[in-house]
Amino acid sequence: MSEAIDFDEMNRRVISEFRESGGKAGGMFEGKPLVLVHHVGAKSGTERIAPLVPLLDGSRVFIFASKGGADTNPDWYHNLVAHPETVVELGSETFPVTARLLSGAERDEIYAKQVEAQPQFGEYQRKTTRVIPVFELQRKG
Repeated sequence: MSEAIDFDEMNRRVISEFRESGGKAGGMFEGKPLVLVHHVGAKSGTERIAPLVPLLDGSRVFIFASKGGADTNPDWYHNLVAHPETVVELGSETFPVTARLLSGAERDEIYAKQVEAQPQFGEYQRKTTRVIPVFELQRKG
């Protein structure tokens, strides 16, 4: 019988490592860009933080609701739809953003760029019938 993964504990360790190292983490995030996306529960109102592998395209930041190719969106997806005004941590910087959900050709183009940069995202899309949502985190100010 395999042991269940404690995602809350894993996230706490990744967030701590990210903050101690100025924006980097090891394990499954080793050598990958990482962003901490703050989000408020759509139903609970509880603030949480999701460590995610973004696509950094110049000054633009994109995140992907892949959930490893699961057939449902991650909880943070619903939270950003309900509360798009939020904060992110990138490197040693923390700043406010508006999460904008992409659609159509724009979504497809950005997702293709992420697959090129991080091939596991192609596998995530192949594992599910849903179209994996893409957000742009638009810096405010």
